[in-house]
Amino acid sequence: MRDARGYDHQTLEQMRIRAIESVQSGEHPVDVARILGVKRQVVYKWLAMYRAGGWDALKAKPITGRPQRVDARMMKWIYETIVSKNPLQLKFTFALWTREMIRILIKRKFKIELSLASVGRLLAQLGLSVQRPLRAAYEQNPELVNTWLARRYPQIKKRAIREGATIFFADEAGIRSDYHSGTTWGAIGETPIIRVTGQRVSCNMISAVSAKGEVCFMVRSGCVNAGVFIEFLKRLIAGKKRKVFLIVDGHPSHRAKKVHRFIETVQNKLELFFLPPYSPELNPDELVWTHVKHHNIGRMIIEGKDHLMDEVRSILRSLSKTPEKVRAFFQKPSLRYAA
Repeated sequence: MRDARGYDHQTLEQMRIRAIESVQSGEHPVDVARILGVKRQVVYKWLAMYRAGGWDALKAKPITGRPQRVDARMMKWIYETIVSKNPLQLKFTFALWTREMIRILIKRKFKIELSLASVGRLLAQLGLSVQRPLRAAYEQNPELVNTWLARRYPQIKKRAIREGATIFFADEAGIRSDYHSGTTWGAIGETPIIRVTGQRVSCNMISAVSAKGEVCFMVRSGCVNAGVFIEFLKRLIAGKKRKVFLIVDGHPSHRAKKVHRFIETVQNKLELFFLPPYSPELNPDELVWTHVKHHNIGRMIIEGKDHLMDEVRSILRSLSKTPEKVRAFFQKPSLRYAA
C-alpha cells in the first residue's frame, strides 16, 4: 500500500476528488481506500479536508480556510459508529439514527457543537443517506447470524443433498379477528379510527415450507405447545419418501424433552435444526404469515372463531396449491441463501 504523499500534485488531487465522489455515491471508505491503494485513514483525512473547505481543499495546495472542526479521526469514528451500531447500544432510547441523535453523539464524544444542518451535510459528505431500515432484534448476535449464513446452513444443505433429504423451514403464529391491514375511506383531513370489539376471537397456526414450494400446515384453536408441535411433525413426515431436515427457531416447544424423545424415534425420517436466536428474517416461513394475516385476514370481516379458522385453512390450502408463490418467498434478499 503506497503512501499518498508519493504521488505528484495532479495525481493526488484527482485521487482525492475520486475518493470523495466514490464515498458520496455510497461506497464504503475502506473499499475506496483499497481500490486507490492508500490507507483508509487517508480517505477519512480527505473527507475531513473536503468538509472544511469544499472541493478547493482537495487541491494539492489547498486554499487556506477555517480550521477543521471535524478531523479524519472523527470522520472515521462517526461513519463506523452509524453504519455498525444501534443507537440503543449507545444508551439512546430510540433505535433509529436521526440528525439530532447524531448531533448529541458528536457533542458527547468530541465536545463539538454542530447544527442540525451541519450534521446533515456531514452525513451526506460521508456518503450516508436516509434509509428505511429492515427490522432486526436488538438482542440478535451478528456473529451467530454470519456463522449460520457462511457455514452452518451450507453444511446442512450439503448434507441434505448427500442424504437425499428435503429442507423445510417452520414457524408458528397467532392471528386475531380484529387484526386490520390496508387502507380505508374517510373524510379528508381526518384520520379514520378502527374501532374494535371486545368480542374478538383468535387461533394459532403452524406451517412449514420448502424452497421447492411445498407447504404443510395445521390450524389450532388453542396454543401451540410441545404436544401440538409433535402432532405437526407427524403430519409433516407422513407419506414422505425423503428424510426431512426441519429448521425452526428456539421456541421452548421446539426444544422440549418430549419433542427430543419423539425425534429419536423417527431419526431416519426427521432431523431438527435451529436458527440463530432473534433472527426471524432468516426464516422463509415468516412470509407465510405475512400472506395469511396482512394480505388476507386483515382485509376480511370475520364473524366468529369457526369463520376465522375456516378462512385461515382456506388461505393456506390455496397457498399449498400455488408452489410458485411459495418459491417466490425464497427470493427475498434476506432469504435467498435458502433458495
